[in-house]
Amino acid sequence: MTLPKRVRLAISNAKNQCLLPDDLLKSQDGQRGKLVAETYRLYRKALAANNALDFDDLLLIPVQLLQQNEKIRTYWHNRFKHVLVDEYQDTNWTQYELIKQLVTNGKDPSSFKDWNNRSVFVVGDADQSIYSFRAADFRILMGFQEDFGKKNLENTNNSTLVKLEENYRSTSTILEAANSLISNNKERIDKVLRATRGEGEPIKLTRCDDEIAEAEAVIHRLRILDASNPELNWGDMAILYRTNAQSRAIEDSLVRWSIPYIVVGGLRFYDRREIKDLLAYLRLLINPSDSVSLLRVLNVPKRGIGKTTVQRLSDAASQLKIPLWEVVNDPEAVRSLAGRSAKGLLNFSELINELQSHLLSSSPAELVQLVLEKSGYLSELIATGTDEAEERRRNLQELVNAALQYQEESEDANLEGFLSTAALSSDADNKDTAQNRVTLMTLHSSKGLEFPVVCLVGMEQGLFPSYRSLDDPSSLEEERRLCYVGLTRAKEKLFLFHASERRMWGGMREPAIASIFLSEIPEELVKGDIPLSGGATLRREKNLDRLTRIDRQSNKKSFPSNAENAVRKTYSGPAPGKRWSVNDRVEHSSFGEGEITHVFGTGEKISLAIKFSGMGPKILDPRLAPLKLIDE
Repeated sequence: MTLPKRVRLAISNAKNQCLLPDDLLKSQDGQRGKLVAETYRLYRKALAANNALDFDDLLLIPVQLLQQNEKIRTYWHNRFKHVLVDEYQDTNWTQYELIKQLVTNGKDPSSFKDWNNRSVFVVGDADQSIYSFRAADFRILMGFQEDFGKKNLENTNNSTLVKLEENYRSTSTILEAANSLISNNKERIDKVLRATRGEGEPIKLTRCDDEIAEAEAVIHRLRILDASNPELNWGDMAILYRTNAQSRAIEDSLVRWSIPYIVVGGLRFYDRREIKDLLAYLRLLINPSDSVSLLRVLNVPKRGIGKTTVQRLSDAASQLKIPLWEVVNDPEAVRSLAGRSAKGLLNFSELINELQSHLLSSSPAELVQLVLEKSGYLSELIATGTDEAEERRRNLQELVNAALQYQEESEDANLEGFLSTAALSSDADNKDTAQNRVTLMTLHSSKGLEFPVVCLVGMEQGLFPSYRSLDDPSSLEEERRLCYVGLTRAKEKLFLFHASERRMWGGMREPAIASIFLSEIPEELVKGDIPLSGGATLRREKNLDRLTRIDRQSNKKSFPSNAENAVRKTYSGPAPGKRWSVNDRVEHSSFGEGEITHVFGTGEKISLAIKFSGMGPKILDPRLAPLKLIDE
């Protein structure tokens, strides 16, 4: 099945490559390609019908206008005689076409000869092209001279290449490391950065036992610098990582040592939507009366439960002064109040009840994994298949890692204790409003920034470079460019870290191999390979390499494909002309006699809250329930 998000991304990518539906159709193979192209066509018609543009259209439509209307194109061509483009390595083909239309009046740049009083000036660094996932193509920069500077009839070259090789940011040691690393790329414009500053300190490389020891080692380095360098403050220090999920162990360590921090370009680990969703599920297992958590996950993932239904259930719970869960967990009340949403609600209550049965027999990590699997949350992310969904999946599996770490550090680990630990981690930085904070960010987010001190963590094969790039030379070169960006963020001090083993995405600990990028930095620039085993001090002495796997076979849960169908029957209701009213006495064939306390809804679509002797209130549909009005 082709999911809507995948189609949307495919259409966005086509627009960034300056492809219209017919162009896309020609470039696609198979039924899925045809489906995407046809959806693209219909989507464009719908946008036009609503006089609307999407974000990608803000470039594509002007390009089309310039291509199709000579008068408008010539006007803007004459208006802008000198065009400057910054960050040219990050342009996509639609942006390139816009530049071409403005600069050459739509002509092939290689044949354009009217350069009198006209110029195009681009600035870029092919070694810093790291946004291919946004359709950026560094080959546009690589081909600039061939494209715009072909020799004309007079055999002279129209273009001039100026290499900006003097670097005013980093020490020569850091730049030599970066130069050596990036020289392993084949697709680049050769240049060598030269420092205007001194040699500086050697790069420090630290090998750690695992990701927990790595986090402690990073914070240990920063604390030493803070104590021994009065001129440095927390705001001068940055920790860079390949994926957002890596921040969790680092954040926990920062919180443990009461060091202020900020996550740039993203949310702190416990503030991320998917983490909040899973923690809400877990809180609900311990405390079903937690209506805030219940409302957060009631329709996550989608169960066909609409806002109107949720409001109806909430109103009933509020009027009856009972927790919302008591209404949701009552099949009669659900069938009475929820209408077409009843099936989703019945499945949800069955899910929560089934998960609660594992509370005493399962560890926190197993409970997190159970919620992920049985709720459908994980399978939905996998089916979506987008980069965003993959990032969210990694974050969720890192939550499993957090639970495992909690178990290793606690003598009497239980779910309630884990949730308390998570709450402390998530609240620790909320009251800190100072700007003097350690910066955490992904390598992609760090581009264009600089810090006196940089710690680059997770330098391992499959993590950095990413496992997706290991069998793809082009992708590996982009990962190397990303590493080059990371190294050159450091002005004075650069620390590199890798682990001997790492628990990846909630699985067992696996041996980790040092990144190939480390071997591409000259040994004389690096000081030592200092083993640190901080992780051992953070957990009890026991076998940490085995995670009891959840027995998926024994824990399989089969929800009914359809909620029990209510069969309408004719019961003895009020006499003609009489309506159900509060304080009416009624008789139910199973519950006995009771008194109506509330009437919800109007007309035929009403539900009754009835207090039966010896039990709490029941919410029933009088059209379906075996009720009989008792005449006083």
